[in-house]
Amino acid sequence: MSADSARVRGILRLAQPPIRRFLPGLIWGFLSAGAAVSLLAVSGWLIVSASIVDSLVPLSIAVVGVRFFAVSRAVTRYLERLSGHDAALRQLASTRADMVRRLTPLSPAGLGRTDHGRVLSALVDDVENLQNLPLRVVQPLAVAGLVALGAVGFLAFVSVPAALTLALCLLIAAAAAVGLGWLFGSRAEAAVSRRRGDLSAALTDYFGALDVLLAYGAEPQARERVRNADAELRRAVGTASLAQAVAAGVVSAVAGAASVWALAVAAPGLQTGAIDGPWLAVAVLVPMVVFEVFGAVPIAAASWRSVRSSAERIVDVLPSDVPAELRTDDGEDAEIVGVPELRLRGVRAWWPGGSPALRGIDLDLRPGERVLVSGPSGAGKSSLAAALVGFLRVEGEYSVGGRDAALLSGAALRRTIGLCEQSPQLFDEDIRQNLLFARDSATDDDLLAVLDRVGLGAWVRERGGLDARVGDRGGLVSGGQAQRLALARALLRGFPVLVLDEPTAGVDPDASDALLRDLLQAAGEQSVLLISHFAPPVGTVDRVVRIEDGRTVAG
Repeated sequence: MSADSARVRGILRLAQPPIRRFLPGLIWGFLSAGAAVSLLAVSGWLIVSASIVDSLVPLSIAVVGVRFFAVSRAVTRYLERLSGHDAALRQLASTRADMVRRLTPLSPAGLGRTDHGRVLSALVDDVENLQNLPLRVVQPLAVAGLVALGAVGFLAFVSVPAALTLALCLLIAAAAAVGLGWLFGSRAEAAVSRRRGDLSAALTDYFGALDVLLAYGAEPQARERVRNADAELRRAVGTASLAQAVAAGVVSAVAGAASVWALAVAAPGLQTGAIDGPWLAVAVLVPMVVFEVFGAVPIAAASWRSVRSSAERIVDVLPSDVPAELRTDDGEDAEIVGVPELRLRGVRAWWPGGSPALRGIDLDLRPGERVLVSGPSGAGKSSLAAALVGFLRVEGEYSVGGRDAALLSGAALRRTIGLCEQSPQLFDEDIRQNLLFARDSATDDDLLAVLDRVGLGAWVRERGGLDARVGDRGGLVSGGQAQRLALARALLRGFPVLVLDEPTAGVDPDASDALLRDLLQAAGEQSVLLISHFAPPVGTVDRVVRIEDGRTVAG
C-alpha cells in the first residue's frame, strides 16, 4: 500500500522542531561555519602579509582575528551541537508520544492482523530516524546555503572572477550531490527502512515462537529467514553508502577544481593591480573551506531520502485514520463515582474489517452483582468484554451508571471497568513490578495484602517474596497463578466493575472451581461479569446470561 503524500508530509512536519526551538541551533551553526571560513581567510592573509610587509600593526590585528575565530569556532560548534540535538531530541519525544497515541485506539482490536515486528520497527527505528530531519537535512542545508551566499558575496569584494567561479562550482556540486545520489542510491536508501522492518519482523517471530519452532523442528528455517533478512539489509546499506560516497567524492573533486580555477582567474589581477598577494591567497583558500561546509549537502540529500522513506513506512504501518469501530477515545473524560450499573440493549459491535461480532446483546449488571456469561466458542463473549471496556465502539444502548457510554472516552470506561483477559500480560520482571504499574504508590504491605485476597500470599512467600520473577510472558507461573496475579492488579487498581474473561482457560479442571471461587470472593463489593465456558461453583453467581451467535438468548 502506497503512503498518502499528505499524511507523509504531516509526519515530517511533526518531526521538525518549532522555529523558536530550532532557530538557536541554526544560528550557532551558521556562526560556527562562518568562523571557520573567516579563520582560514584571515590566516591566509596573515601568512602572506607577514612575508612582504615590515609593519607589525596590521599583522597584530590579524593575529587577534585568528585567535578570535579559532576560539569562537570551537565554542559555537559546541553550542550548535547542544542546541540542535536538544531541539531534535525534544521533538523526537513528542513524535514518539504522538505515535503511541495513534497506536492506542488500534490496540488490541486493530492490530490482530498486523505484523508486530513491522509495528515495532516503525515505532522504534523509523521514528528514531526522523530526528535526522532537523539534524542532518534542514540545519546542514540551511547553514551550507547561507555560508555559500556569504562567501560568494565576500569574494565579490576581493575578486569578481573568483566569486563567479565559486558560485558556478557550488551550483555544479549541488547538482552532482543531489543528482548522483538520487541516481545511484535512491532505491537502496528507500529499501533500507523496509529491509530493517523485514529483519525486525523475522527476529520478533523467531524469538517469540522459539519454543514452538524447536518443538516442531522448524527452527533452522526460521533462522535462515533471519539470516536472509540480515543479508538483504546489509546489501541495501552498502549500496546506499556507496552512492553517498560517490556523491561526496564528486563534491570533493569540484572543491579542488574551484580553488585551482579561482587561482587561474584571479592571478592575472596581480599584474594589473586589481588584487595583491595577500588577497589572492584569500581568494584561493576561501573555496576550500566553503566546500568543507558544503560537503554536508550529499549527506543531507541521502538523509532526506531515508527520512522520507521512514515517514512513509510509519504512515503505512500506523495509519492516522482510526477505523470508526475503534474510535472510543474522543468522548468525555468523566469520573464515575461508586459502583455503577451497566445496561446494554440491542448492542452491536464489529472487529475491524470483519462481520458483526455482537448482533443484539441485552444485559444488565447491577452494583455488586455477579453475572455469568456463557456460550459456545465464537459466540461473541470476548467481543462483549472488549466492547465493555471501550476496545470496540458499540451501536445500540450502552450506559454506565446512567451515562451514555458513547459519550465517554475509552480512558473513562477503563477507569471504571477492569478487564482480566484470557491470557494476562505478565512482564519479565518480579512480582512487585508486575503489580506496581496498577498503583505505583502501593507499599509492599499493600501488595502482600492483595495477594492474600486472591490466594497467592503463601505462594509468594514460599518463592522468596515480591522479588520473585515471573519470567518472560509469565513462563515461571502456572495459568491459574497468572489469572490470580491479573486479578490482584485489578483489585489494587480499584475498578468498580470487573470483567473476568475465561479466567480458567489453561487451568486444570480440578483446580478451576477453586480458582473461580477465590476470584469471585476476592472481588468483594465490586460488580463482576464472569465470562466462562464452565459453570462456577453453586452459589457464587447471581444470574446466568447465555450468548449465541452474538445475541443473548433465553437461558
